[in-house]
Amino acid sequence: MMRRPRSLNDSTAGSFPFLLVLVVTSSFLSGRCLATTDSHHRRPPAGRHGPPRPVSPPSPPPPPATTFSVLQYGAVGDGDKDDTKASAECRHTHIHSRLILHTLIVMCKFMAFVDAWSAACAVRSSTVVVPAGYRFVVGPVTFTGDSCQPNTVFQLDGTIVANTDSGAWCSGNAVQQWLEFRSCTGLTIQGSGTVDGQGSHWWSGGAPATDIDADRVGTNNRPTALRVYESTNVAVTGITIQNSARFHLTFDTCRAVEVRGVAIRSPGDSPNTDGIHLAGSVGVSIQNATVACGDDCVSIQDGCSRVLVRGVTCGPGHGISIGGLGKGGATAVVSDVTVQDVSLVGTSAGVRIKTWQGGSGSVRGVLFSGVRVSAVKTPIVIDQYYCDHATCANQTAAVAVSGVAYSGITGTYTQRPVYLACSDAAPCAGLRLEDIKLAPVKDGGYGRLYGPFCWKAYGDEVRPVVPPVDCLMAGEP
Repeated sequence: MMRRPRSLNDSTAGSFPFLLVLVVTSSFLSGRCLATTDSHHRRPPAGRHGPPRPVSPPSPPPPPATTFSVLQYGAVGDGDKDDTKASAECRHTHIHSRLILHTLIVMCKFMAFVDAWSAACAVRSSTVVVPAGYRFVVGPVTFTGDSCQPNTVFQLDGTIVANTDSGAWCSGNAVQQWLEFRSCTGLTIQGSGTVDGQGSHWWSGGAPATDIDADRVGTNNRPTALRVYESTNVAVTGITIQNSARFHLTFDTCRAVEVRGVAIRSPGDSPNTDGIHLAGSVGVSIQNATVACGDDCVSIQDGCSRVLVRGVTCGPGHGISIGGLGKGGATAVVSDVTVQDVSLVGTSAGVRIKTWQGGSGSVRGVLFSGVRVSAVKTPIVIDQYYCDHATCANQTAAVAVSGVAYSGITGTYTQRPVYLACSDAAPCAGLRLEDIKLAPVKDGGYGRLYGPFCWKAYGDEVRPVVPPVDCLMAGEP
């Protein structure tokens, strides 16, 4: 009997459970195999079944700001509002947090210029900006650098004017400085801007300027416009300082100073308004400056050495001076001074050394060369009887003057070409006159003319010396 062939349905029905298990198992194993295969080509998911994904390093913080405008700290610069202090309303615009607002208002009570300076101090080689196109009214302020990073730049392109309100200057004592930079290292003051002391508000109440110099009573309580004190590596370039109540630019107890391209302007009758005043400073270079004032264009005082003055134009004023030294019996020492390639126009003196009677110390190692004078009252002066009053008591002690050379002094004078008045007790020694060509102004209407004058002056002449200084004694005292 032939068997009917088994149909497909018959065999499948009996084996279905087996096939179902096989399919499911195969699918499971296939999935595991695929996962295993894929694991060779892609990173496993993060978590306990695989290593953690590496974390990208955080972005570095942005570099700190290095430029700080006084406008950021509340200065207005409208020529009317006192910008020494910040105003509250300009400091909390768009601030809604009560705490932040309160903090900013408190900050506004601090000085705007000082706030900008303090922020810059925290950053090395930073810049404080006084922007062009603004006129900032500022009272007396000190920029202290003892906690500053070095090499701060004070970029002055706008105008800073002194506050003439008497209330801004009331501190219990007379305010001696207006803008002061103290204890700075690597300070640069530069720009095309102007410092205006509005000095006429002070001048009108003081003694009138005369040809006699002025360490005058009545002017010492006036502020110097710009003072740098106890600082090292200082540069002042390009700025204009005008109409100071007293001295315009002073360096006191400084080291390594460069002044270049500065303009100083005040009327010739403004009292005691020295242009550039040096005291106790070493390694100073003053070059290519223009100075017009009511006193010494450059004044070099006790404790100065290694000073170079070159390319300076002076006038009106009282000339370029060392001293007065030895006031009140003080000891004063000045050495290694070179004044070179300068021009003096209409000044009361040209290049001079002035000392008080009764002092002690020395002036030595001085060279005046390439000095051009035009209508200068007395181009060459040594005066060891200096007195800024009508009369001074005669005293025997004196600051000794030696080793002073004059070379290439040319131009015109209005009263006397040479005046060498040295001390009986400490005669001038080692003076040298070389290539001197001085002539009186013709038809100038300046009054009587005098010839060279000498007293206790020792040295030599190297021709030509015109007019001859026959009163200069040869040899040593």
